Amino acid sequence: MSLPDFRAGKAAIAFILVTAMLDIVAMGIVIPVLPTLIEEFSGSNARAGIINGVFVALWALMQFVASPIIGSLSDQYGRRPVILLSTAGLAADYVLMALAPSLWWLALGRMIAGVTSASFTTVYAYMADITEPEQRARGYGLIGAAFSAGFVAGPLLGGVLGEVSPRAPFWVAAALSGVAFLYGTFILPESLAPEKRMAFSWQRANPLGALRLLRSHPELTGLAGSNFLMYFAHHVFSAVFVLYAGYRYGWSAWQVGVLLAMVGVLDMIVQGVLVGPAVKRFGDRKVMVFGLFGGAVGIACMGLAPTGLLFTLAMLPNALWGLAMPTLQSLMTQRVSESEQGQLQGANNSVASIAGVLSPLFFGTVYALSVGPDARLPHPGAAFLIAALVLLAAAGVGWRVAARARREALASAEA
Repeated sequence: MSLPDFRAGKAAIAFILVTAMLDIVAMGIVIPVLPTLIEEFSGSNARAGIINGVFVALWALMQFVASPIIGSLSDQYGRRPVILLSTAGLAADYVLMALAPSLWWLALGRMIAGVTSASFTTVYAYMADITEPEQRARGYGLIGAAFSAGFVAGPLLGGVLGEVSPRAPFWVAAALSGVAFLYGTFILPESLAPEKRMAFSWQRANPLGALRLLRSHPELTGLAGSNFLMYFAHHVFSAVFVLYAGYRYGWSAWQVGVLLAMVGVLDMIVQGVLVGPAVKRFGDRKVMVFGLFGGAVGIACMGLAPTGLLFTLAMLPNALWGLAMPTLQSLMTQRVSESEQGQLQGANNSVASIAGVLSPLFFGTVYALSVGPDARLPHPGAAFLIAALVLLAAAGVGWRVAARARREALASAEA
């Protein structure tokens, strides 16, 4: 996987990718064990599905509030201090969750994690700072690959540590976030030049103010709608996957960790290797729509899979989803100025966070209604089937936006 030519050189992108990967490893470690810990506190698999959905929603709600603020702060003070402060906050938060004596403490920990994890908006803004517009899809693909690499190592390590103790992954996550902070302190350079910075404004930094930016261009509005649907479907995994895998296939924390590592490998290949050549040949829009459609096929197969083997095989078409995320980001960044990149990423994360508030509550409830002796829904994979329909809707919105943009481009050329 080669690095494209960036404005600030390959060293800058290497630094941000390593920093991002360490943060994702820390986050991924707790994935296999957090629902299990919730189940221990609640005493019920079905109830744990609802509570886990609430926890994910709390995380997303804090992202919704914090993302535009953090994005706007990075537009004024630079990307580096925001990333470092957030990473240090994550380390402290994992210590809090490692010591949590009750569900209320875990809930507080997830809320703090929602604030500190909002720095991912700054990571994407950092990439926009150091890439030319035509290179951004590939650059975002590399960020996606770094995230995927973190999700390969994180859940795998979390599964191993979870067999020892459900608390152990949190301690290791805290240590890794601390390493990321130290690495960034000594290595990570600043990407936003002083002359390109924009003064902080609460009008832009509040969530509703940040969303106004997405209404500044018709195509930007349509892409934001597709982004919302994509993240709404995606949260079926964070809300119910671990509990569903244990209920339907009898998988342990170790097996869940292995599968999540496989997902990370596939996503790393798609975003790190395939995005660049695909965009070069077909363009951002076509690749985005194809990725959303492929993801819908894969997630539908997961919901229908009667065995763990077939569920695992469904990860192959689902991996095409990775084509959509960087191309969607690239299309949106090309419609705002350099001084607004942080604000745009904050607005994007706010949209994703709205989906993150609503989706886990919805899918957690669907899951609770589809399992157990008193299940009201006829199929335990109902949540995945509904998510597939939502992703198909995202592909439809993306296709419509692409068609309209193509007509506008042709009309402009003829004029």
